[in-house]
Amino acid sequence: MTSICQRAAGRLVRRHFQRGASLLEGIAYLGIAAIVILGAVSLLTSAFGSANTNRSHGELTSIRTGVKKLFMGQADGYGTADLTETLIKAKAYPSSLFVSGTTLKNSWNGAVTVGGSNNTFKITYGAVPKDVCVSMVSGGNDWTSVKVNTGADTPLPITPAAAAVSCSEASNTIVWTAT
Repeated sequence: MTSICQRAAGRLVRRHFQRGASLLEGIAYLGIAAIVILGAVSLLTSAFGSANTNRSHGELTSIRTGVKKLFMGQADGYGTADLTETLIKAKAYPSSLFVSGTTLKNSWNGAVTVGGSNNTFKITYGAVPKDVCVSMVSGGNDWTSVKVNTGADTPLPITPAAAAVSCSEASNTIVWTAT
């Protein structure tokens, strides 16, 4: 017991050793944990945004392929009517889109419509978040043109800076034109 008790001036003195963490250390540990958690959440949000962009590109490509297969060899091209109901009946749409009656919905609950315009057709993709819109518009190049919100039809490719200007809303509508 010489390590715990020592004699000082003829009497026994007990030393008290600190056990555990102080309040200040505990707060520091919690602060570091909060920073780590916020970083992880930020990375997950970014990853989900990238996944949504990739899924949306796949959906657009699938719809375009489905329309071209359905109307291949037609004398009147794609016509001028709404083609969405025809795509639903033919099951020529990706399974990641939701069907609500005669309407297709994307993962942000925006309407996805397809309309004929004689020798071209347009795919309208609604309620697209700003970050996904910028990636979709600047990343697509197999289309005749693209229109964002109330802007004009613009031939591709579109630079990321121009896409960021076009995708100015929190919820954007993109209209893709294909032949």
